[in-house]
Amino acid sequence: MAGEADFIAALRGLATHPGARGLADDCAVLRLGSETLVLTHDAMVEGVHWLPGQDPADIAWKLVATNLSDLAAKGAGPLGVLLGYALGDDDSRFLEGLHEVLRVYDVPLLGGDTTGGAGRRTFGLTALGRATCDPVPARSGANVGDSLWLTGPVGAAMLGFEALRYGLGDVDTTAFRRPVPRLAEGRALAPLVSAMMDVSDGLLIDAARLAQASAVTLALDLSLIPVVPALPADRIDDALRWGDDYELLFTLPAGIAPPVAAHCIGRALVQANHPLLLDGNPPAGTLGYLHD
Repeated sequence: MAGEADFIAALRGLATHPGARGLADDCAVLRLGSETLVLTHDAMVEGVHWLPGQDPADIAWKLVATNLSDLAAKGAGPLGVLLGYALGDDDSRFLEGLHEVLRVYDVPLLGGDTTGGAGRRTFGLTALGRATCDPVPARSGANVGDSLWLTGPVGAAMLGFEALRYGLGDVDTTAFRRPVPRLAEGRALAPLVSAMMDVSDGLLIDAARLAQASAVTLALDLSLIPVVPALPADRIDDALRWGDDYELLFTLPAGIAPPVAAHCIGRALVQANHPLLLDGNPPAGTLGYLHD
């Protein structure tokens, strides 16, 4: 067994409950009487998801926001979070950032666990939400002829990371440090979409995942994909693969317009040999971030 994909494939043999959605979605979905609960968990590791010396308040914000982004992709309203926290020498700034992000998104902290130990610190967060429509959107569901949409530009987080890493003081780093989950957009879109997910590991790899889950091929038009104005032309391909954008990627049936600001970037075709086409050709190389 080698790498993330193989490990997740092995886990699917254990995750047989219908709520797990075959481990092929952003969240688990559990029906509880007349309500539907939406659950997600993300972890962040020092040196992988944040840079050494980065403000812990920003780390707390990102930990919560990335989980809320998963709920947004299901159109869910947040109910609360559970925190898994590795203690450090000074945890006050993390607490300040945690208080801020929970206040901004009106999300209660319900519990969690703390631990200590040497080595790189790891934080985890479980977010719980309530579905706002039935059925709850999934990555699967896109149909041939559907249009493919993206709620906003890619590339800002990549530029922000590089600015922090190399000390470029004239570049806005907010998108990398404090992403914004598209909760309102997700709730507005949920009743209309045929498929939806958030873009966390890179637009190309996440579009390929949506295509595979839906058994279609997605054809993207490079000229239609929005990128941030500061992105150099020779970095567009990098931005399509870098990730951390946390925009919503979704499909709509033909003739349906989104009720939120969004960009049509392609369409769903009959499934072919490749899940993804970019200007008519399958993109070469690694499509996005993998934990390998």
